[in-house]
Amino acid sequence: MVKAVVLGAAGGIGQPLSLLLKLNEVITELALYDIVNSPGVAADLSHINTPAKVTGYLPANDGLKCALTGAHLIVIPAGVPRKPGMTRDDLFKINAGIVRDLATGIAQHAPKAYVLVISNPVNSTVPIVVEVLKKHGAFDPKRVFGVTTLDVVRASTFTSSISGAAPQGVRVPVVGGHSGVTIIPLLSQISPRHNFTHEEIEALTKRIQFGGDEVVKAKDGAGSATLSMAQAGARFASSILNATVKGEAGIVEPSYVHLDADKEGCAQLRKLIDGLDYFSSNIELGPNGVAKINSLGEISEYEKKLLEAAIPELKTNINKGVSFIADGSKL
Repeated sequence: MVKAVVLGAAGGIGQPLSLLLKLNEVITELALYDIVNSPGVAADLSHINTPAKVTGYLPANDGLKCALTGAHLIVIPAGVPRKPGMTRDDLFKINAGIVRDLATGIAQHAPKAYVLVISNPVNSTVPIVVEVLKKHGAFDPKRVFGVTTLDVVRASTFTSSISGAAPQGVRVPVVGGHSGVTIIPLLSQISPRHNFTHEEIEALTKRIQFGGDEVVKAKDGAGSATLSMAQAGARFASSILNATVKGEAGIVEPSYVHLDADKEGCAQLRKLIDGLDYFSSNIELGPNGVAKINSLGEISEYEKKLLEAAIPELKTNINKGVSFIADGSKL
């Protein structure tokens, strides 16, 4: 029996994500939680002829506890979307408290689950989840992930429009974090190989870093990247399930994690990034979550400058999340 839970299942990301998880035949039970409308989303999805039994929960009647109990995998897209003119700091003020409360529920009712954080700003919300789990003695660094897959999906799509390669076959390691200048696409390591001009590298880097702004602007106040984020979240969830349930080996995905997940393997990486506790890199998944965090490998001079620019921003983002819990969640 494999139970997956979506926290924030009735929202713009939550609904398409729940649909995609319902189509994953590894999942036998799908629990959908939100403050409104989740029973309706569950009723709708329950008519799809795949194995997962779908149930919707609201806060009343211990809904969060019921949704979380017995969970193998928990995905958190809860919170408000970014709107035109909103910074990720503006988002933080709203979403930090939401994520803290959900993380408290996870610590109490599903401490052994794999936790996938989508709620922005990921650079800060992942540390919030970790600090809450630590307070409850429930933190396992191998089981908490910030979902950065959308950056990789965008990198594949945007680069293929120049290289001519089939986008589904393109792999670009994207490291660092999950916002603006903290997103570092390692275009020098693209597979299949392609030699971009310096102008193309600069333009692609900026587009990958700020791709979310394209969608926010195009939706004109109606939300942010929801459908592409749902697909990216479902892809990462599928990789976690394939590694932890089906026992598939050699699955490598990028994710923003606490580097204690691979203390020995990350010694050199930590030096390179000025001792940061959190960083996104290519991660090999295993039966217990993080099996190995890969090094950055050979990076270009341009990418070294991107890394230098990302580190202070990441430091600020991480400290903001940690402080939110340490200071008793006072904004």
